[in-house]
Amino acid sequence: MTAPATTDSEYDEIPADPEEGGRAPASRYGVLALAIMLVVGLLLGYAGGLLTPRLTRPGDASVEAGFARDMTTHHAQAVEMSLIAYRSATLPEVRQIAVDIATGQQGEIGAMQTWLREWDLSPTGSKPPMSWMSDGATVKDGLMPGMATPQQMTALRNAQGIEVDRQFLALMYDHHLGGIHMIDAALGATDNAEVLRVANTMKATQQTELNNLRQLQAQAKG
Repeated sequence: MTAPATTDSEYDEIPADPEEGGRAPASRYGVLALAIMLVVGLLLGYAGGLLTPRLTRPGDASVEAGFARDMTTHHAQAVEMSLIAYRSATLPEVRQIAVDIATGQQGEIGAMQTWLREWDLSPTGSKPPMSWMSDGATVKDGLMPGMATPQQMTALRNAQGIEVDRQFLALMYDHHLGGIHMIDAALGATDNAEVLRVANTMKATQQTELNNLRQLQAQAKG
């Protein structure tokens, strides 16, 4: 599985900071800048993965391969939610954290996809998602921990005004909690130095963002 493709249409009419109670559409420059940032983040992730020496090569059913595949899917939804928030959220701080999450996780997607290629593995595996986790059988409706349901994603896309901020912050908070659960499972089951390094970085970043998301939730309550 690969990072979700983006098109110009996804970025149309992205609002700028509120001015006197209203929102004006952002310039096309700002839209293209975010698109470029996502591409650069993805390429940097690929480059980082390629520059890391491979002392071992995990197998198709390994924890490392399962983590890379499933966390790619998990990250892809976070990027999608963040792009929605960047386009439609009301609070500048919410749009900023959305950019930070989207660019950061896009880069991590690049690194994980590079691992799979270097290990000569397919982006998709033969086993069900989460089978690499000890509690993977508890996954409901095929969704990994913290992932938003299709109904929640539709509601976020259709939300307006401050409701976009509130829904995004709530969904992303749960998303990060679920992501950390997956990261902890990988940390407890792998001895691959590169996977350990990236997973620890992911965890530290998401824990910091959880604190920021919580503060923004209080701000969005008005």
